[in-house]
Amino acid sequence: MRITRLAGSVASTFGLAWMARAVWGVPTSIGAGPSAIAPTAIGKSSYRDGRFHNTEPASMLAAGAAPSLVWSGLTKGRVGRPTNPVPLVTPSVPEQAAELAVTWYGHASALVELDGYRVLADPVWSERVSPSPVVGPARLHPVPGELSQVPQVDAVIISHDHYDHLDKPTVDELVRTQLAPFVVPTGIGAHLRQWGVPEYRIIELDWGGSVSLGRDTDDRGLTITCAEARHFSGRGLVRNTTLWASWALSGPTKRVYFGGDTGYTKAFSQAGAVLGPFDLTLLPIGAYDERWTDVHMNPEEAVQAHADLCLGDAGHGLLVPIHWATFNLAFHGWSEPVRRLVSAAADRGTPVVVPKPGQRVVPNDLPPRDSWWENVE
Repeated sequence: MRITRLAGSVASTFGLAWMARAVWGVPTSIGAGPSAIAPTAIGKSSYRDGRFHNTEPASMLAAGAAPSLVWSGLTKGRVGRPTNPVPLVTPSVPEQAAELAVTWYGHASALVELDGYRVLADPVWSERVSPSPVVGPARLHPVPGELSQVPQVDAVIISHDHYDHLDKPTVDELVRTQLAPFVVPTGIGAHLRQWGVPEYRIIELDWGGSVSLGRDTDDRGLTITCAEARHFSGRGLVRNTTLWASWALSGPTKRVYFGGDTGYTKAFSQAGAVLGPFDLTLLPIGAYDERWTDVHMNPEEAVQAHADLCLGDAGHGLLVPIHWATFNLAFHGWSEPVRRLVSAAADRGTPVVVPKPGQRVVPNDLPPRDSWWENVE
């Protein structure tokens, strides 16, 4: 009897300890509440009734899809996990930024080089994309390189406030190790302020807004423009209190488009006409589903988006896929997004390179074709 009671006591203590760890830091990680965000949002083009809205009607989940979603969660929850380890490349970043290059760290995290500048996009180095350190989607592969090894950048851009794109521990480290500003959509500055990011390092932009950054008063060689996306936001129970966006990066000679996370939208062709054509596009191809087509595009739509951004010329520029391989966030197979992408790109004559996590891609010095994902799943 004593042994049974002791075992029960140990199990109870362990359970309480696990629960305490699961909720530790959650309120802080969630970030600012609506009342702190609203002052910067009021008066913005897509903000009304206390929420941001897509220009094109968009639903997070198709009507009547909830029951099938529950069933998919019970029966297909592990279908997106790879069978074999995902191969990694130790990042090799030169001392001087290139005219055009990108290092993909997994999911949507990328280090872009253009015209001698560096921009770090949607950096997420945590093990889980969740407010909790022990609950939520975990990495399918390790981070290929330490955040401390990323060289000094000129800007950090964030597409929106979902946990797989805005990660508090990563922000904390970037505040300590980097000097660059955080360029974010309207409202996300409230999260950053709550986390201790200095005000002078926060630049908030509405769709269509831009900022020019230089290393001295005579240097305005990097322009970052907040481009419209079709998505949603929210880190807690309240949705759409902060804006979501894609980003256009323009230097003296090169242009890069970072899609972040978005459904297919006519805003791509508008961005191509006003800000393009782009020499490099980083577009999401994963976490799609027929039940949320408005807010996550599929691989074929990514190929079309690339053509839109390149003024209808699918063969112009280079498409590098993001938002796949690192976290299991939907119910498709692990390699399905890239298989579909490569097939669709071949049909359209779209140049595509699929780097391994950690691999640096230089468009004018591309590596031999390597279908490395075939050996993973």
